[in-house]
Amino acid sequence: MPGNDRVALELDDIQSGALHERPSPYVGAYLLLRIDDRAAGRELVRRLQAVVDTGRPSPDPAHDAWMTVAFTYHGLEALGVPQSSLESFAPEFREGMAARAAHLGDVGESGPEHWEKPLGTADVHVAIAVLSPDLARLQAVVVKARRAHQELDGITVLWRQDCYQLPTGRTSFGFKDGIGQPAVEGSGRPPSNPHERPLKAGEIILGYPDETGELPPMPTPDILGRNGTYVVFRKLHTKVAAYRQYLRAKATDRQEEALLGAKMVGRWQGGAPLALSPDRDDPELGSDPQRNNDFLYGDDPRGFKCPVGAHARRANPRDALDNDGSVNVRLHRMIRRGTSYGPALPEGVLEDDGADRGIIFVFVGAHIKRQFEFVKTQWLNDGIFIGAPNEADPLVGSGDGTTSFTIPQRPIRRRLQQLPPFVITRGGEYCFAPSLAAMRWLAELP
Repeated sequence: MPGNDRVALELDDIQSGALHERPSPYVGAYLLLRIDDRAAGRELVRRLQAVVDTGRPSPDPAHDAWMTVAFTYHGLEALGVPQSSLESFAPEFREGMAARAAHLGDVGESGPEHWEKPLGTADVHVAIAVLSPDLARLQAVVVKARRAHQELDGITVLWRQDCYQLPTGRTSFGFKDGIGQPAVEGSGRPPSNPHERPLKAGEIILGYPDETGELPPMPTPDILGRNGTYVVFRKLHTKVAAYRQYLRAKATDRQEEALLGAKMVGRWQGGAPLALSPDRDDPELGSDPQRNNDFLYGDDPRGFKCPVGAHARRANPRDALDNDGSVNVRLHRMIRRGTSYGPALPEGVLEDDGADRGIIFVFVGAHIKRQFEFVKTQWLNDGIFIGAPNEADPLVGSGDGTTSFTIPQRPIRRRLQQLPPFVITRGGEYCFAPSLAAMRWLAELP
């Protein structure tokens, strides 16, 4: 879409993880560290800054391996960031995810009292994510991360989660993942949906105008905030056996199981969107990046092709809300990075094998509240905006066994009742990924 890259992003100062597409296939690792000594913490930042890659596209970005470094509020505090600077960060970031759990719907089984330690505690200071197309290159980057904290007595590694793309290339629920990311103006990366112009840079990276035409609130001093971004990290356990049991109980045969699953997600397992292929799976369409995101919902207002309550349509309603002047979908768009962890539940198995499997969900954006939190609370956990206040997202909404899901069809709509929770929050953090210049500033704090 020529002419849209009017903003010159300072790509050499932006961490690559903010703008970089996840490779496919991929392997990855997430590390959480605690800073016990301020001087050691600043030395850690100095070492990490030297090995973090920038957002400038490489000649072959699909074959890169890279590292992203982010800090929690408690981590910035441990580094000795001045109080005036700490108070300039977004209130949601300062509070942390655990404190906002009830607002996010992380209650019951998903409540912080059940989270995997140390997630959600004040001990988590630094988050490091490493992603690579293969194990050999992953190990090379992990070695760089290890060297950064080795021989620093004041740094403790608290937690590690390894991730990898399942052999099927799909999520644990069996669906092709990673479709439909927004393009960012100035990034040099084209949109995957030709109907959607690139987002203003300030929606993702701080220091640039966003969709409102204004500069989003930015931490001070400018060197700390500019070219940084907020990162939301969540470990989500998927109850695959319960999901399969539910579909089996509601369907008359395997074909109807696949259809009901597609209606709940908004896509067939092979990735073909219901908006383009409402009656049958089309693996060729689903695997074609030029076509599998080339659609809108405005021509299907009642959801006969794709239910208005389907997961993909809730997460990004596209043009379906254009008649409602109170909602501008572009203000709530965000970059999502999902990676799978744990083994796949073998095909056809309906009983839980006790294995921990799921998704590490990562959000990248300039506005935690109006991007991640808005989508989670208003679109995924609630149905008011689609005229169904008692319906949550059928796959990832904070269902408690009392919610339902409506499938529009002629002559009579179908309603699936008593959806159990299929996704359980195991923990998470709100983080800030600073620019490379900001990392140097942090390392040199007096």
